[in-house]
Amino acid sequence: MEHTYRLVIACPDRVGIVAKVSAFLATYNGWIVEASHHADRSLGCFFMRTEIKADSLPFDLKSFHIAFEPIAREFDMRWHISDSQKKKRIVLMASKEAHCLADLLYRWQAREMDGEIVAVLSNHDDLRRMVEWHDIPFHHIPVTPDNKPEAFAEVGRQIAHYEADVIVLARYMQIVPSELCEQYAGRIINIHHSFLPSFAGARPYHQAFQRGVKLIGATCHYVTQDLDEGPIIEQDVIRVNHSDAVEEMVRLGKDVEKAVLARGLRYHLEDRVIVQENKTVVFA
Repeated sequence: MEHTYRLVIACPDRVGIVAKVSAFLATYNGWIVEASHHADRSLGCFFMRTEIKADSLPFDLKSFHIAFEPIAREFDMRWHISDSQKKKRIVLMASKEAHCLADLLYRWQAREMDGEIVAVLSNHDDLRRMVEWHDIPFHHIPVTPDNKPEAFAEVGRQIAHYEADVIVLARYMQIVPSELCEQYAGRIINIHHSFLPSFAGARPYHQAFQRGVKLIGATCHYVTQDLDEGPIIEQDVIRVNHSDAVEEMVRLGKDVEKAVLARGLRYHLEDRVIVQENKTVVFA
């Protein structure tokens, strides 16, 4: 994969933003390989993502920060730049269901994922052999109604120990406490097995079956203190009909869940997602 820097910007919308950034890069012979822009008129905000050949610039990221900071101040930018060669460290969390976890492990093993899975945490021991077959550390941290503070304190310690850049809830069937949500805001990704905001909470396929829906789906979103209400990264659906029992809907839904989680995580790993309030701009 080509070595690039990814410059991601959000700021108040005004004339001259793209011109200023482009002129800055051209001054230093920066070779742009991908550029995306979006103006949200309702919010008065402008978003952009620019990918630059790393070896076309005469400085490293630290020097880039120093050189670019005056422009960032001028346009009141919220911005960051990342190095494509510095792979984000991923901690996966799961319970008993294996489909999303197995899919991500396969994609990682096949080098389809622009990140490094460093550990798997689970409140059950069922998936240990599958994870350890991939030579990835597996940590069983039981969660019960009586030990939740201690259990999630251990979860927090493990996440910190592995220096996780992103935490993925691959059908982890526990509610993450607000302290962790705040500490890792914008860095915890969940897959919910319904097309949010429809059928939030538990047993969404059963809810969908009772309503006789014709489409079921899955939602990849960032985790916040509000259950299943965080900024949405990716969604997809599949058609069902009156002849599909709940079990068939669950089977069909699992295929959608895997694909949606993989795409949402890929967008995050490639710095393609910008969070603005409770919405996202995704330069897919």
